[in-house]
Amino acid sequence: MIEPVRWSGDRLLLLDQRELPLREIRRDYERWEDVAEAIRTLVVRGAPAIGVTAAYGVVLAARQSRAATFDGLLADLEVAIKGLGATRPTAVNLFWALDRMRRVALEIPSATVDEVRARLSAEARRIHEEDVAANRAMGDHGAALVPPNARVLTHCNAGALATAGYGTALGVIRSAHARGRIALVWVDETRPVMQGSRLTAWELVQEGIPHRLIADVVAAWVMRRGEVDLVVTGADRIAANGDTANKIGTYALAVLARHHQVPFYVAAPSSTIDPQLASGAEIPIEERDAGEVRRVGAQQTAPDGSPVFNPAFDVTPASLISAIITERGVFRAPYRF
Repeated sequence: MIEPVRWSGDRLLLLDQRELPLREIRRDYERWEDVAEAIRTLVVRGAPAIGVTAAYGVVLAARQSRAATFDGLLADLEVAIKGLGATRPTAVNLFWALDRMRRVALEIPSATVDEVRARLSAEARRIHEEDVAANRAMGDHGAALVPPNARVLTHCNAGALATAGYGTALGVIRSAHARGRIALVWVDETRPVMQGSRLTAWELVQEGIPHRLIADVVAAWVMRRGEVDLVVTGADRIAANGDTANKIGTYALAVLARHHQVPFYVAAPSSTIDPQLASGAEIPIEERDAGEVRRVGAQQTAPDGSPVFNPAFDVTPASLISAIITERGVFRAPYRF
């Protein structure tokens, strides 16, 4: 299984996704500050993977702390939790994992510093293992929605690389492929940082799943030609009403799918659902570096003086989503998660 996040005794190992598909480089982290920078700079990305990584970042913060008292350790942990939480505003799994780690740290006020460190390590491992198990269950639920000889279109990367392993949208595809139901996966390149062509295509090559890479603007045409049976994407945050934030371009696919009468599914763990937000209008949308749009890889493709609008995500309204697949089952509107 592809492992983007791995704990090795006293350090965190991350597969640097910026280097894929050309090089597989795993980087070591022993400081929470460096973990935060890895999340911010897309060494690791994908909402579930970010959550797992942040949990291990708290473990590293506890190890770094020189505090001799419970209160001193908590103060150091709070600095780390706030720093990790400031890295990616849209992915709710980040805050979900950090809240879990904070609750564990606070659970036993009489605990020694070493006991808190041990409890945090165990909780991070649980978060990690739960994510893999959730992805596999999600894959099984989603595979039941995939017809025989299906041609599936997906966007960005919601595979093993975006999680602790196996994947959300690609987890559905993996499970359907294991059942012999996948004829072809259409892979959007996913501008501007090419997470479809660099990452999703790489995963499908690793596992021998039949696929074809397309430019984002080709999606409408393959739907028009009747060559797409369903669309499945991941999510970074889902509001209580089912509105879903995902990689920019997802909303356009949902509109196209509705026009062409193609089912549009979202696959995400329950930790991606934010019950505090009534609708997608409340989801914060991260805007990233303009340089991502002005170039493709190292090649500059636009003038430095051209202003850029570069939102990392868009919001797909629940009315365009056929169903949301989680580890607990398949949900349809009106959503009662």
